[in-house]
Amino acid sequence: MSELYEKSRLAKEACKALSLKTRGAKDAALLHMATALQEAKAAILQANSQDLAENSHLSKALQDRLRLTPERIDSMAQGLIEVANLPDPVGEEIQMTKRPNGLKIRKVRVPIGVIGMIYEARPNVTADAAALCLKSGNAVILRGGSEARHSNLAIAKVLQAALKETDIPADALQIIEDTDRAIVAELIRLREYIDLVIPRGGAGLIKFVSQNATVPVIETGVGNCHIYVDAEADLEMAKNIIVNGKCQRPGVCNALEKALIHEKVAAEFLPEMVKELQKRGVLVKGCPYARQFVPELTPAEMDDWATEYLDLIMAIRVVESLDDALTHIARYSTKHSEAIVTNNYFTAKRFTEEVDAAAVYVNASTRFTDGGEFGLGAEIGISTQKMHARGPMGLEELTTVKYVIEGEGQIR
Repeated sequence: MSELYEKSRLAKEACKALSLKTRGAKDAALLHMATALQEAKAAILQANSQDLAENSHLSKALQDRLRLTPERIDSMAQGLIEVANLPDPVGEEIQMTKRPNGLKIRKVRVPIGVIGMIYEARPNVTADAAALCLKSGNAVILRGGSEARHSNLAIAKVLQAALKETDIPADALQIIEDTDRAIVAELIRLREYIDLVIPRGGAGLIKFVSQNATVPVIETGVGNCHIYVDAEADLEMAKNIIVNGKCQRPGVCNALEKALIHEKVAAEFLPEMVKELQKRGVLVKGCPYARQFVPELTPAEMDDWATEYLDLIMAIRVVESLDDALTHIARYSTKHSEAIVTNNYFTAKRFTEEVDAAAVYVNASTRFTDGGEFGLGAEIGISTQKMHARGPMGLEELTTVKYVIEGEGQIR
């Protein structure tokens, strides 16, 4: 039996026992795992150094996604602690009704089952996914990308060893060591054992999984994120938000990729904003109208408007109106995170009502689209679809519902 089938079988067997564990048992396990991560910091950093050495060809932004530091490992451990401190969604009664015939009908949260997590070049996802799945009563099968292979294995082995010292079934956490792409094609069709697949990575991975899976899929993460600077914007605020959204971590899905600038403020705003971006190493592209204000901009091609750069690149378009901005966003948005900077309440209201995205911001950076920032402790991904879960996915999004019906002999 292949590694994938054997580990999937073990995860499925562990599922039932895990779903019955108390919050106390799960929280104790998460806290123990957090301590283990911090104690294994040196080994994890050594494994990460090997990944970085083997992937020196990656862009600086993608290397940043891959890189672990002592502070980032501390953050991973803190994420486990925060998840432990969150309420347990399993067994929560969402609704209760009593029918005229006396039947009492309760709607309660229950685990989904076995989650297949497929992700690329983000070793912190190993810990985040493990924490969220275990707390919500789900077994998890982790399949990370080849770029982070050593880091993922080091983190997973620390977590698995810690789990064996707790009351939680250790087989509920599995990692597939084989990074052959063919494994993904097998995993997403393994309906016998896997209840849900969550791909987290680039557009190619998400497209492949969503088009080829027979297991249910939640699409996450592709972020062609826009910001619209309105005619009535605070321009200093807009500049700070754009610099933060593009430059803080350009290789993540909630980073800004496109800026739409109202023509009434373009002459005043664009030269200064472009200068600030270029000082930070950003390649700034522009439409013909934008290049009238800043001639040295690199011409933006048609493909640019639909591209998620994940790098220090930004494309700018000057628009004539809010309607023009809304039309552009509707055409090119990946429905992740979109933002407006304006001091006009009615303009902001229309933007938030008409933009179709998981997260819509007024006068704030799109970099806040994150489970931790939203108070979810961590996230297993940011859903850009509309079924079941949308936006940062925390504990509640990793549960489904069960109807429990209590009667006194009623028949129909």
